Amino acid sequence: YHVREFEQAVSEKFKVAHCQAVSSGTSATKVALKAVGVKPGDEVITQAFNFIATIEAILDCGATPIVANVDKSLNMDPLELKNLVTTKTSAIVPVHMLGVSAEMDPIMKFASESGIPVVEDNCESVGAKYGDKFLGTIGQAGVFSFDHGKIITAGEGGMVLTNDEKTFRYATEYHDHGHENNPDFPRGLDTCSIPGFNYRMTEMQGAVGKVQLSKLDKMLEANRERYVELVDSMGEEFDFRSIPEKSKTIHDCLIFFEQDEGQRKRYINLLGSEGFGTKNLPDAINWHCAAFWSHALHSDQVEHVQLTKNLLCTAIAIPIWKRKSVEDYKQLGRKLLDIRKS
Repeated sequence: YHVREFEQAVSEKFKVAHCQAVSSGTSATKVALKAVGVKPGDEVITQAFNFIATIEAILDCGATPIVANVDKSLNMDPLELKNLVTTKTSAIVPVHMLGVSAEMDPIMKFASESGIPVVEDNCESVGAKYGDKFLGTIGQAGVFSFDHGKIITAGEGGMVLTNDEKTFRYATEYHDHGHENNPDFPRGLDTCSIPGFNYRMTEMQGAVGKVQLSKLDKMLEANRERYVELVDSMGEEFDFRSIPEKSKTIHDCLIFFEQDEGQRKRYINLLGSEGFGTKNLPDAINWHCAAFWSHALHSDQVEHVQLTKNLLCTAIAIPIWKRKSVEDYKQLGRKLLDIRKS
């Protein structure tokens, strides 16, 4: 089967014991949360710069999202965890946003000391590492997304990764209507012990995913070349996003901060006129910042993350497109620098 072969290829590529393909990154997050034991009435800590899908997955488990602000890396601020954890906390979900890892050492240390499982939402940083480990393989479970906006795509689809046999067993059963795939019975007479749902990946997605995975290293190198040229041509005049020391990024985009609103608009207008645009910041900030999600979060959570909103409103994310050449990014960097100096 294409899906089974895709799972095996991901397992080998990312050096993880188990992979379970599912229908989307969102469903991967929900399946992973259920698999690590999240139940109705629990609380799950995640971060304020995110895609709303993580919040939706938590809510769909019957749990309450508790939202941490981000630091200048634009990922979970580990210092917030001690003030957010309660006796109801059943998982911590750091989200590796736009190609860069969260600071996983302090997060994992806190989680281990507190006895709380970590589920890495790595939908936006497939191929990135923290130290010598691929993101998505550090916590008890991790999740990937393969939708059309990701580094590799199957059109849609997701993956749950884990080195824990019990977590994997629950994921395999839950994503497939509770099927245990008992070898003693044909599928029509298969046994079950939990109710599940249909989050299966299709064979078409699996077939495309295998081919896309074989292109990942070339995609990452193409990203790196463009990113490096852009940074070099922009020089040291800009206030760039912080990158954790152990983070090995996928160079998904280059993010910098600009406090002056007029200057910020000039940068954004240039990016539009040159055919680059922006990526989430600021063009889709409403869907990527918890301060806008009063329809899904308690009012105290929305209020708490105004700090993150204030930071994100000063940020500009330049997407790294393969359809743009290395020279295109070199010229873009020079034009941005000219605006900076004007």
